Parts: sequence; structure tokens; C-alpha cells
Amino acid sequence: MRLILVICIIFLAACSPKEAIYNTQSYVFGTLVDITIYGETEEKSRLVADEIIHDFQQLHHHLHAWRPSKLNTLNTAFASGKTPVHVDSVIANMITEASALSIQSKGAFNPSIGGLIEAWGFHHDEFKPINVDQEKINNLVKAKPQMSDIVVKSNSAFSNNPAVRLDFGGYAKGYALDLAIASLRKQNINNALINIGGNIIALGKHGEKPWRVGIQHPRKPSAIATLDLQSGWAIGTSGDYQRFFELAGKRYCHIIDPSTGYPVQGVQAVTVLIPPSANAGVLSDVSSKPIFIAKPQARIQAASLMGVENFLVIESEQHIYISQALTKRLTWLDKDAEKYAVEYGTQTQP
Repeated sequence: MRLILVICIIFLAACSPKEAIYNTQSYVFGTLVDITIYGETEEKSRLVADEIIHDFQQLHHHLHAWRPSKLNTLNTAFASGKTPVHVDSVIANMITEASALSIQSKGAFNPSIGGLIEAWGFHHDEFKPINVDQEKINNLVKAKPQMSDIVVKSNSAFSNNPAVRLDFGGYAKGYALDLAIASLRKQNINNALINIGGNIIALGKHGEKPWRVGIQHPRKPSAIATLDLQSGWAIGTSGDYQRFFELAGKRYCHIIDPSTGYPVQGVQAVTVLIPPSANAGVLSDVSSKPIFIAKPQARIQAASLMGVENFLVIESEQHIYISQALTKRLTWLDKDAEKYAVEYGTQTQP
């Protein structure tokens, strides 16, 4: 797991025999899912965790971007015309929420650009260097697919733009986190940590201590810093080091700027910390993208648009920028990173 924000082994080693902690892992959404439950019997923890994993698998199956799925069926209908097609309530609600967040981000977060993501070769389980069709990229950008092109009415939906192709890769993990927290609370579980490939949400504590998580260094197999994740808070990272390929010495990641049609360059990772809310998980997944895509001088504005106060931007090992709010919460592990970190709001920021 590259976006490792939880060091469960440390907690397990620190537990006394009287402390009950249950941990299980699975592979969903193309990444590692880690569920840790504290203070419950093994049987109850296992049953609840298995139910959450099952819900994740069902969601992934329905939202798969390049295999047969409900989402692909919907995309096919969008491409063929404006005839309304049936859409279940879950996906309809996801479209509505994602549309609102897309508008909030001024289009930087845009799940309707699945055509661009496919054109860059990221609709595969493995990523290989490709020479993209520049004319195709240009045409997709000119078509300007937007979430606002989608019309949802009752149990049906259609698109006013045939170029719309939904890809919820930058949203689904966060949605799943919120789903998991709801399941845990329904089962009267008060202390747990859910990690979906680096998007994490906390519930309660780890005994008398808050859950402690680490932020992965984008170019090293270690954490760059740690912080305590209080109950209800969520954290997420967008990086260029999980889904990418290299061609002619240049790295191309899966985070694409909708305005250019090209993968973002010059940023290695963006981490956001989100306070408790009904959709904290979704916001931990979504909010990092507009900051990642924004030009250096526009990052504070991008974060503000998404309501994010705590964020960290890593351009390179010697160019690290952090919000003043997050500075107060972070404990640096990588001393070189700490040395080069610059607070937004100082004269030396970009």
C-alpha cells in the first residue's frame, strides 16, 4: 500500500492482552482496503468488517469504468443521445452530489471526463507508456463535457452532451468511507479506522489515544509526517505515484486537467484533512484534486473554494508547501522535508 496513512502494526504491538483490536484487509477499487476495529469482540468485528467489504465490492462492481457495470451502461446511453434511461437511486444521488462539487470547484473536479482518462490509457489494470492521439485529446477538450450536462429526473437520466463519460475514480473511495462510517454506527461500533488506498476516516479512538496516521512520502517508502486523526475527521491524498507511466523521461499521472486534457505536471502529491461532516469521506477524496490541478499561485483559492483549511502540497523534495492550519497538527518525520516546507501566507510561498 503506497498511500499508507495508518501504521496499524505499531498499534498492535502496543496493545495489551486485554485490548481487543481487529484488523482485516482486502483489495477493492483497485487498491488495498484496511479496516481496523477497536474494543469489540472478534466475532462482531469480523461480521461488520465483512459486511463493509461486501458493500465496497458491490459499489466497485456498479461503478467500474471499463468493465460491464451500471455506470458503463449509463455512459453508453449518454453517448447515443438524449433519451432518458433508468438509473438507480444510489448512482442518481452520486451524480447529484458530484455535480454540486464540480460546480463548487469551478470544473477542476470533473468526473465527466472519462473519455480523456481512457485516451491516456488509464482505463486498464496496468499502465503502459502510450503515444496519445493529440487530435482526439483536443476534440475531447473542445467538447467540454461537464457534470452539469447530465439531467437526473426521478429514476432516469440523460446527457445534453454526448461527450460525457462518467468516471468516479476520484470520488468513489470517499463515498465508500462515508458508507462504512454509517454501517459502523448502525452496528453500535464506536472505535474504528477505515483506509481505502490512503483515503482514511476515523471513528472514536484507539483506546485512550486518537488514531495516528502517517502521510506517505511520494518518492520514498516511508512516511513524511504524522498527525492524530480525531473522530469523524478524514484525510486523503492525490499523488502521481500510483497510477502513472513514464515516457521519454517524463511522468504522466492519471490526474488530468479538464481544461487542457493533459496530466498535471509539477506536483507529486496533495494531502487534505477534512473535519467531521456527513460527507467527510467524499470531501477527502474530491478536494485534493482541484488543489493538485491548480497553478501554484491559485492553490490557496482552490482550497478555499472547497472549504479546505488543512492541506499539504509536495512539488518535489525541495519544494513543499503547507497551510498554516495543518502546520499546527503535523509532526515531521522526514527532517529534510521539514527543512524545505514553507507555510502558505509567508513571503517565500509560490
